[in-house]
Formats: sequence, structure tokens, C-alpha cells
Amino acid sequence: MITLNRPSHINAFSVQMRDELYETLNLLKDDPNAKVAILRGSGERGFCAGADLTEFGTAPSQVIARSVRWERDLWGLFHTQPKPIVAALHGYVIGSGIEIASLCDVRIAADNCVFRMPEVALGMVPAAGGTQTLPRLIGTSRTLEFILSNRVMKVEEARKIGLVDRVVSTSELLDECLSVSKLLSGYDECALFLARKSVLLGLDLPLQSGLKLEKRLAETLSMS
Repeated sequence: MITLNRPSHINAFSVQMRDELYETLNLLKDDPNAKVAILRGSGERGFCAGADLTEFGTAPSQVIARSVRWERDLWGLFHTQPKPIVAALHGYVIGSGIEIASLCDVRIAADNCVFRMPEVALGMVPAAGGTQTLPRLIGTSRTLEFILSNRVMKVEEARKIGLVDRVVSTSELLDECLSVSKLLSGYDECALFLARKSVLLGLDLPLQSGLKLEKRLAETLSMS
């Protein structure tokens, strides 16, 4: 279980949280006993209220910000993580919270979730991967409408368009995530890893190249 633990700020994503999550994902990757992780936010108010603008909005320079990004590429670590991650979403899922959730393999939402991308309205560009991950989840047109309108999206719409995979009551959220994690943990570890790799790497490939990748990975499994 991985927990965003800053409930007094609705788990607004701080520099410290970024560094701690980076280290935790590295530990998950290297832990032979861990097969699946659940990512959740602490407190009753929400999963994550977005980036803490008092920190990320005051970088001393773009050069330093870019250097930190390369040294601690949290989003790349999500993308290359060999273990599936199930996002347990509740309450406010805003800005970076959506972007973090979109990097997880499965997104299960409580029925009290609300979603919003306020960055453009604040004079900023979404910079935690959302301009790239959201079009892959919900399509280009829906992404543009969502990030440009600054509107609140209710959970049923999020499920309908594919931003989340399942909606359950708040009281059932953790049990549902544990059930999915148990299911995934029971699969052949190599098959699970290669199937996810085929999907994730194939996103950036032309169809024919993606089919060749799929064939190669399937053959790798059959020979293991």
C-alpha cells in the first residue's frame, strides 16, 4: 500500500512527496515479494488536490526545474514500473492527482470523486504528464475540452469516458482495490509483466511495429 500522506492539504503534491514517491516506486520495483501496489490518498477529503503551487510554482529557474525533472523522473518511473499499480481514488482528484492516477494500471473511484484540471485557468500548462496521458485514455477532443474548460467532472462521466475503470461506494473502495490486487497477484508474474509491457510500449509505435513487439514478447513467454 502506497499512501499520499498530507491530509491537511488534501494531499497536495509537494517536493517532499515527489521525492518520497520516487523512492517508494524504486523500492517496489526491486522488491521480489511485491507483485502489485495500491496507491491511495490519506484523509477523507480526497486523493490529491494537485500540485502544491507554493513549491512547484516558485522554482528558481527553468534550468533547475528541468535538472530536477531529469534526475527524478517520477513519471518515467511510473511508466516503466514492472509491477501493476491500482489507484484508489476518492473525493477531490485535481490536476496532478489526475495525472498521477492516469499513470496507474487500474483506476477505481469512490462515488464521491470529482475531477478537475485547473492549470490553464491558472496561467500554467499541465506539466505532470496530463497532456500526453489523458489523450491516450479519453481521446484528444475530450482532453482539450476538459483541460481548457476548467470544469468539474463528476465520477459517472469519468467512468463513461474511460478516465476511471470502476465506481464503487466510498465504504467499498479499499475492499474493491484489494480484490483487484489479489486477482493480479495470482497471475503468472512473467505473463503479467510482458502483457503490460506490450501495451505500454506499443502506445508509441505504429500498428505493424506494435504487432511485431507483441509477437516477440509472446514468444519470449513461451520460451521461458
